[in-house]
Amino acid sequence: MSDGDQDADYMRAALALGRRNLGRAAPNPAVGALVVRDGVIVGRGFTGAGGRPHAETLALSSAGVAARGATLYVTLEPCSHHGETPPCVDAIIASGVARVVTAMDDPDPRVAGRGHALLRAAGLEVATQVLEREARRDHLGHLLRVTQGRPMVTLKLARTPDGYAAGAAHDARLHVTGPLADAYTHMQRALHDAIMVGAGTAREDDPLMTVRLPGMEDERRLRVVLDTRLSLSPGSRFGATARAAPTLLIVGADVTEAAIKSFVAATGAEVARAPTDLLGRVALPAALGELARRGVTRVFCEGGPRLAESLITGGFADEVILHTGAQPLGGAGRLALRPAAKAVLEDPQFYRLAESTRLGADEMTRRERIA
Repeated sequence: MSDGDQDADYMRAALALGRRNLGRAAPNPAVGALVVRDGVIVGRGFTGAGGRPHAETLALSSAGVAARGATLYVTLEPCSHHGETPPCVDAIIASGVARVVTAMDDPDPRVAGRGHALLRAAGLEVATQVLEREARRDHLGHLLRVTQGRPMVTLKLARTPDGYAAGAAHDARLHVTGPLADAYTHMQRALHDAIMVGAGTAREDDPLMTVRLPGMEDERRLRVVLDTRLSLSPGSRFGATARAAPTLLIVGADVTEAAIKSFVAATGAEVARAPTDLLGRVALPAALGELARRGVTRVFCEGGPRLAESLITGGFADEVILHTGAQPLGGAGRLALRPAAKAVLEDPQFYRLAESTRLGADEMTRRERIA
């Protein structure tokens, strides 16, 4: 096996390790790190909950004296600035490792190549851009937050084979997918920092927006509703559970202070104002910017169709997961994707098909936005 192949294999393992804390590491990226000496992994680490401790320091600590002369594999350029903890490059240099292999540069202006430069200046061998494409996907939320001031967005849609997300007005709620697709949705919720819906979905479906998987009952993700007019009822199931799970409503700038205070007092939720767009809805750049300022790096959006269309056509839906159920609606209903959004999603200059599989009776496709 060549050195390049070996580096790729160890980096692949480091990336898998880092993914363990996707959804928990914000506001920092979920980094993975391995210390390898003479072909044996002697240390491993991944970013802790809330972003501390860093993966590199954990891996070096677990390796101990075995780190001397070893190779450190890290999925992102090590930090070189003082924050809540000392720079990782200092710990790396002090550990005695001989070589550092990273997947990509960190565009954070506090790092931005300085971490690599300091390691080289200290006499360490440094190799970069190993599995960079895979690392960019894992760290996309961090990359977008520091370069564009917004988190990455994964959009999930479910539709019937004839293209509908819901029945006609006043019809019973349409349940499109089966248990495997539903479990997949909960897994995706767990891998993101926040779960977001529009006001229509919040009113009509009254969702809990929680992670309900065995062993994850205590997991809490920020629940976000884009509610321009603050129309959500405090007495809804969603409103009644706001004290048990972190909840944020982003409303239009015209909502009165009195209405906000009343809702907050009744529910315990947070409410933030944002400007509206030309259609009178909460402007998506402002809403996503508000989440980024709060440290959110990854958002899982569960609709509805109007919000989904705005995310796709506006270039904000970085991944789109589309579940197609087995049972047609066979009547009038609400389309999951209107023609404009469907055209963008299926255009290869905007999205690439990254995955297609079956989850029980349902079909799942996952597309990635082409930057």
